[in-house]
Order: sequence, then structure tokens, then C-alpha cells
Amino acid sequence: MTKHLLILLFTLPSLLLNAQRRIVVAQDGTGNFKKVQNALNSVPSNNKKPVTIYIKNGVYKEKLFLDSSRPFITLVGQDKFNTILTFDDHTGKVSPKGDTINTRTSSSFLIKANNFTARDITFQNNAGFTAGQAVAVEADGDRDAFFNCRFLGFQDVLFTNNDNSHQYYKNCYIEGTTDFIFGSSTVWFEQCHIHSKKNSHVTAAATPEEHKFGYIFNDCVLTGDSTLHSVSLGRPWRPYAAVVYIHCYIGQQIMPQGWANWNKTDNYKTTRYAEYKNYGPGAAIIQRVDWSKELSDQEEKTYTLKNIFGNWDPEKESK
Repeated sequence: MTKHLLILLFTLPSLLLNAQRRIVVAQDGTGNFKKVQNALNSVPSNNKKPVTIYIKNGVYKEKLFLDSSRPFITLVGQDKFNTILTFDDHTGKVSPKGDTINTRTSSSFLIKANNFTARDITFQNNAGFTAGQAVAVEADGDRDAFFNCRFLGFQDVLFTNNDNSHQYYKNCYIEGTTDFIFGSSTVWFEQCHIHSKKNSHVTAAATPEEHKFGYIFNDCVLTGDSTLHSVSLGRPWRPYAAVVYIHCYIGQQIMPQGWANWNKTDNYKTTRYAEYKNYGPGAAIIQRVDWSKELSDQEEKTYTLKNIFGNWDPEKESK
């Protein structure tokens, strides 16, 4: 066997992967892999070409990790209600290695890669209502986007944990109890459904002072369980937390004050909390805390994808 033929045989799998750019995961063995993690691991390190991983319906109980060397991956579920990626780690639980799990190690899916996209998938942490912090997805990459996905859990469900990360969520459903959307990234939520399951806080932003934008909820719907009437739109995890709700439906679960302090600290003094032309039974701003504001028409015009994401157009690039 010649040297050139040997080289070809060793490089052929990688070449074929980048050529076909499609991997199938199926628990019944009809795909390339039965486990999602094995499919993620099959993408070459330092990947530079788009790779689509199609996941057939099933409940995949796996603690998933996508490292930073594998960008340009798109996960596509067969059906968002029946393609479920789930795990049940939570704070205080002891891992198989003997470590005590904390918020940052509790995630069901940790995403470090840039240019990651997901469609039609349920991401879940099912540790339970009383388990404490239990992250479903920790998204740390830049230019990460989620379309028509569901994020299910209780406390600390969606962790956007990177100061310099830009993320986009469209037509997604996110539910939880306390601080279930939290972190320091710049994130745009477009036409998402945000559902509270406890009289607690929707967001816990930790926006860096030097970043003008934090969490932007545009044309979203905020609902809650029927018994709830004391949910806050957010509390500031760090000083300078920035959260804005624009043209959103605000349900009866949101308390008249709108926003809450963080454990009686001074974080509220520098918050950048605002609303603009929201509607619904919880949208009246007359009793809002005096450290939040209503955007002027001129201020609202600055909230565009171009201003916030620069040259990254998640809608265009996802097609």
C-alpha cells in the first residue's frame, strides 16, 4: 500500500464529513449515531465548515458538552416536542467523579462553540422544583442562535454566561421558576414565550457596565401559572444589569412594581431596566419602581439587530 493511499484512507472520514455536512442521530440505530454526544465528538476539531446534526425523536438523557474547537454546528430536531435533550444535575448533587455540583457545572448542555445554531429541540433540566439551581443550557459561544426551541426547568434554566457573547432566540418557549434567564451576554429574544412557574424573577442579568445592551425582549409573551401574581420582570445579579421589554404582552403574574432588588444590595442603583409600549394586564407602568424607565420613541429606535449585533445577522445566516 502506497504512502499516498494510506494518507487518503486516514483523511477520508473527515473529508466525507465536511462534504456531506449532515449527521443523523437516532436511538433506534437508523442514523450515524445513537447518542448526541458521539455525534458532536465526530465533528473535527478546528472545524471551519457548516455541519448539520439531525436528531430523530426521542428522549436523550445525556450530559452534553460542545467545546470551543467545534464551531459552525447546527442541531435540528425532528419535532420540538418529541426531540428532548435532558439531564438532571443540580447544585448539591455529587457527580460520578465525587465533585459537588454547583450552578456552573449543573448544565444539561454546555455550549462553548461559536456560530452554534439549534432548531426544533427541547432542552431540559428535570432535576425538579425543589432541586435549586439546575441549568438546562449554558450558552457561552458568540453568535449562537436558537429557533423554535423549548427550554424547560425550574431555577436557573438558561445561562448566557459570557460577557462577549451575542445570542439570538426566536419563537422559543422558556419556562422556569427563579432567575430562569440569567447571565452577562447580550441576547435578543424575538417572539418568544416566557412562562413563570413561581412567584419569583424572570431574569437575573449581569450585564457589564461597558456594554450598552443586555437582554432585549421584543414582541414576546410573558405568562405564568394561574395562581401567580408577584413575579418580577427581573432582578440585577450584578450592577448595571440591562433588560428591556419592547412591545411585549405582560400577563397578570407580573407584580405592579415590575422589577425587584437583588437581596437588598445596591445593584438596583445602576440598573438599566426599561419597557416600551407593552400591553396586557401586567403592563401598566404607573406603579413601577422609580429606578426603571419607559423608553422614549427615539431611544426605542436604537434597539435594532444591526445596532446590537453589528455585522452578524442571525436570520440571514441561519437560512
